[in-house]
Amino acid sequence: MKRETLFYRLRPGQIIERRRECPVVYVPLGTLEWHGLHNPLGADGLQAEEIAKRCAAHGGVVFPTVYYGESRVNSLLETDPVYQSGVAGRLGIDEELLKEDRFPYSGMEQIEHYQHHLTHIIAEAASYGFELVVFVIGHYPLIEHARSAVISYNQWAYDKKWDRIAAMAVADFLVLRDQYESPGDHAGAWETSHLLASDPETVDLTLAADDLQYGIMTTRNPVNSTAEFGNEIYDAAVRKILERIQNWRENPSQYKGHGIRLD
Repeated sequence: MKRETLFYRLRPGQIIERRRECPVVYVPLGTLEWHGLHNPLGADGLQAEEIAKRCAAHGGVVFPTVYYGESRVNSLLETDPVYQSGVAGRLGIDEELLKEDRFPYSGMEQIEHYQHHLTHIIAEAASYGFELVVFVIGHYPLIEHARSAVISYNQWAYDKKWDRIAAMAVADFLVLRDQYESPGDHAGAWETSHLLASDPETVDLTLAADDLQYGIMTTRNPVNSTAEFGNEIYDAAVRKILERIQNWRENPSQYKGHGIRLD
């Protein structure tokens, strides 16, 4: 029977057991964004959650994947002037629906709200007695938001009398940059291979044909995606992340105080 690691599916006794074994909470961060005709809009969150679950299989728990709250007018294919009209047309919506004035908060306010939300998640993990939060980034621009939240929490908690939780942010394209040429992509054979390995029912490679591709940023043609490659890079990223967890275990002071490590 597969060992359950999703926090919201665990009973209190199971949470105590997991925390004693490894007091780490993984928090997958994704978004809802165009990932080609062949991939689901939740591709980033699905990948982040899979990496988190594979890490937690070695210890720790996985908090619910965060799909909502990031800025909907910054750093998305839907907001890029080059792609916005094409994405809207392919989604069957009016381009005006994606404009900033359709949102009650400005782009900067949305960024601030999201970073506050991530800071709150760190504190929530601490309230359950865990000692480390690991933000696992699926949507690459969120790496800066996660790091900002880690710094904000650390500064708030710096002089508190209680032992505060540590936190870090990791992304596969960063931890594997010394191992693969051009790691990561947007809807290319890197991300699509991930999905073929973990969520194959969400992918339709017939829609990845060259003449159907739109809004794809990659050095790897999605037509060439395979589950085998997806598993390879998933597992390679997990190994690198677990190395960082081990470093935290051995050097916890590096993740608290001034000039903290962020990964």
